[in-house]
Amino acid sequence: MAKATSVFTWAGTDRHGKATKGEITAASVTEAKNLLRRQGVSATKVKKLSKPLFGKGREKINAADICVFSRQIATMLSAGVTLIQSIDMIAQGHAKAEMRKMLIDIGNEVKAGNPLSSALRKHQEYFDDLYCDLVETGEQSGMLETIYDRIATYKEKAEALKSKIKKALFYPTAVIVVAFIVTTILLIFVVPQFEEIFSSFGAELPAFTQFVLAISRGMQDYGLYVGMAAVAGFVMFMRAYKRSAKLRDKLDEKMLKIPVIGEILKKASIARYTRTLSTTFAAGVPLIDALDSAAGASGNAVFRDAILFVKKEVAGGMQMNIAMRATNVFPDMVNQMVAIGEESGAVEDMLGKVASIYEAEVDDMVDGLTSLLEPLIMAVLGVIIGGLIVAMYLPIFDMGNVV
Repeated sequence: MAKATSVFTWAGTDRHGKATKGEITAASVTEAKNLLRRQGVSATKVKKLSKPLFGKGREKINAADICVFSRQIATMLSAGVTLIQSIDMIAQGHAKAEMRKMLIDIGNEVKAGNPLSSALRKHQEYFDDLYCDLVETGEQSGMLETIYDRIATYKEKAEALKSKIKKALFYPTAVIVVAFIVTTILLIFVVPQFEEIFSSFGAELPAFTQFVLAISRGMQDYGLYVGMAAVAGFVMFMRAYKRSAKLRDKLDEKMLKIPVIGEILKKASIARYTRTLSTTFAAGVPLIDALDSAAGASGNAVFRDAILFVKKEVAGGMQMNIAMRATNVFPDMVNQMVAIGEESGAVEDMLGKVASIYEAEVDDMVDGLTSLLEPLIMAVLGVIIGGLIVAMYLPIFDMGNVV
């Protein structure tokens, strides 16, 4: 069983007598000093890093960290560095304490003689079944270096695609939230000041101004309750979303019908499916298992169900391109490319080309959507904020007639 490790800060001098300091992961102060000594460091001070208050500074491991780790392992293995040395070097140089601790644990498992895939499976929240299966295939075939290069490429492509999708959704969402906050502040704090001024006019206010004042009074009287109800509704929806697979599947289906956004999500799902299948094919994973992994990696319930249907039909002896065509989910171009790949025996290459095509299309659509949304959002903001200002100044413009 692996020993529990902690992070230690240290200060000392290197083999050239130069003062230096840093952090190291070890099971005890003594082990930390021994590790530093092996690195040529004469430590004068070694202190266990205390856990930060309220968890501040404890950065969580994210998908980008796993992506970088995969590329580092692939690079080091291709350079002739042993697996254990690679893991130790990455662990010692990583900036995140959580990542260092996990890599130390993985390294200890491998040093104890366990396969890397087995060590990775103990951290399923970071290394999914596809990742572990590919590593296991590489270990069994003696091609871990080649397989890890494919894993790293796959993770990099997946992260780049995910980043593009987030970019498409984040900008309009952020602007809408800011616009809502600004509008709420104006209605609750600014408009009432004008209402006090208007009360002394002694004349009927324009209909548009009365409409805005009514909204302002409603926000003041019921805004808190509406806000609480909205928060409660959001929390309840998120809980239902996590618990109900049926709700998630229904939402996935609806998302694909949203103009422009739905098309981006479709192309992204196809790109993930073909990229995953290409990677698993190249690693020598059986087609049935590869389709199972691709279904989970597609990122959308509609495509997941379609891929599982393809898996079932392929297991029954049907060609993959015919099964894909029967789902009525995949575009004709994708079906034709897969058919050509099956006829020529180059399915892996064809799938890789399809993935590259659709990844490029997602990039172009996201850039186009962003360019389209920027002026559109500015126009909407101008109408909302400008409308409030006009509503407040209409009575002032008519003041001369009142007087």
